[in-house]
Amino acid sequence: MADNKALVHRWFEEVWNQGREQTIDELLATDIAAFGLGEHDAEVHNPAQFKTFFHNLKNAFPDFHITIEDTLAEKDKVVVRILIEGTHKGNGLGFAATGRRIRVSGICMIQIAAGKLIVGWNSWDQLGMLQQLGVIPSQKLDVLEAH
Repeated sequence: MADNKALVHRWFEEVWNQGREQTIDELLATDIAAFGLGEHDAEVHNPAQFKTFFHNLKNAFPDFHITIEDTLAEKDKVVVRILIEGTHKGNGLGFAATGRRIRVSGICMIQIAAGKLIVGWNSWDQLGMLQQLGVIPSQKLDVLEAH
């Protein structure tokens, strides 16, 4: 389990924080299945598809950075709670750069076999990101207010 934790930490540090594309080829299984990366429940099924997602995000947020806040491991799975930060300077999301900073949280569960990432389930605050970028209006709800 310690090896799996180290592998996942390496993934986030090298791929996302350092932008090392060669780590994608090294650590992703050729038949990877990744869920929750983009809109409309798009799935990724190979390293080339993942690289498209990677390039779009790195284009949109050249300073994209992920901080791992917690890590849990059990058998062949590792779960990380992450903080995602960056400045929207590119058009990789499909709309013009806003120059705004984002700070959103997420959770990823990754299954590992033979030293490769084989399945990834991702849940991150895409709505919060779009609100912080000003693309979607932010509506605050007062859940404690009695009506």
